[in-house]
Amino acid sequence: MSRGRPPFADRLTPAEWRVANAVRHGGSNRQVAARLGVSLDAVKFHLASIRGKLGLEDRQALRHWAGVPRASALWGEEAEMGELQLGPIGQISRSVVDVPAAEAWYRDVLGLKHLYTFGNLAFFDCGGTRLMLSSGEGGKAQPADQYVIYFRVPDIQGAYAELTNRGGVFESAPHMIHRHADGVEEWMAFLRDNEQRLIGIMAQVKPGA
Repeated sequence: MSRGRPPFADRLTPAEWRVANAVRHGGSNRQVAARLGVSLDAVKFHLASIRGKLGLEDRQALRHWAGVPRASALWGEEAEMGELQLGPIGQISRSVVDVPAAEAWYRDVLGLKHLYTFGNLAFFDCGGTRLMLSSGEGGKAQPADQYVIYFRVPDIQGAYAELTNRGGVFESAPHMIHRHADGVEEWMAFLRDNEQRLIGIMAQVKPGA
C-alpha cells in the first residue's frame, strides 16, 4: 500500500490555495501567516511549492495568475466579453486600529447590523452596502484618506477581462477571499484609477452557480 497523502485532483492543495489567494489579495508573507494562523516558514514553503507547480517566475506572476480552484463554482467557467455595466457600490472599507473595539462601537453606538468578523476584518450592513473595518499589520491603521470603493459585478471574470481590454491595470487577477459556511464564495479583484487609488470589483458566487 502506498503511504502519505492521496494526490489532490486540483493543481494546488487546499492549503496552497489559501496562501495563493492571500498573496493575490496583496498580503506580505508575514500578513498571510497572521491571517491564516500559520508560521512564516509554512507560507514560504507553500509559495515555493506553488511557484514550482505552476511554473511561475516570481510573486508578481502569482498575483496575476488567474487560476480558479476546482472546488469553486467558477471552475470551468469562461469569461464572457461584452458590454459591462458596474453594479451598485457593494462595499466601502475603513481602516481602524482596534477591530474588536471598533466592531462594538459601530454595532452598539451606530446600531449597524453586524454581519460577521474574521481575523482583522469586521463587516456590517448599511442598507445593502457593506462596510468593512480592517486593521493593518501590528494593529496600525492606514492613513485616514485610505479607503476603497468596491463595485458589484455579476461576472467577475468577464468584468476583469473587459476592464483590462479597456486599459484598466489590475493589481492581481480575480481571487476568492472567503468561503462562507453555506458555501457562498466572495471574489474580488483590484485596479487603480488615474490617480493610483484602488477600486475593487466584487462578486458573490453561490454553490452550483
